[in-house]
Amino acid sequence: MKDQIAAKYLQFLNRKNANKNSGFTLIELLVVIIIIGILSAIALPSFLNQAAKARGAEAKANVGALNRAQQAFFLEQQTFTVAPADLGLSLDLETDNFKYTAEANGDLKTGVTNFGTSTKDDIKSYNGGTFYQVGTTTTILCEAKTAGKTKLAPPKAPAAAVAADTAANTEGTDASEASCDDTTALVIK
Repeated sequence: MKDQIAAKYLQFLNRKNANKNSGFTLIELLVVIIIIGILSAIALPSFLNQAAKARGAEAKANVGALNRAQQAFFLEQQTFTVAPADLGLSLDLETDNFKYTAEANGDLKTGVTNFGTSTKDDIKSYNGGTFYQVGTTTTILCEAKTAGKTKLAPPKAPAAAVAADTAANTEGTDASEASCDDTTALVIK
């Protein structure tokens, strides 16, 4: 009987010592929390930047769609339009992140600029130009160099169209192209 009591007492002590050694100390927990904090401080700005880029992808896609729709509209009507609703796109002209508008580049028979102006301070604005020149239309998509709610300047239209009689002599050369202004960067031509 004494042996059984002694054995039970030893088992009790072993379980008691095992419970003391299980779990984490306060120092170990603090170290883990500090490491998680450092990793979060590194990852959070990168995550937020990626989120802003993703919201900017909305404008790239929509301004690109407006450019293509302007080309199709010009093919049918021989003029561009400043009313995006006339283009037949199922596109919200005002979203949480952008407002979409269009303006003529001088004459509606020569070009139009589609704007995707940011409504948030942390997102870049976009614009796209669609231009008619000697029997063809060209497009360009520009991105603001800095984030903000500023409406961009229109892209620069191609140089004046080459006269029809000299077009054959300059075929194959790239005498005139549309370009973005100084505050924007070229995205797609």
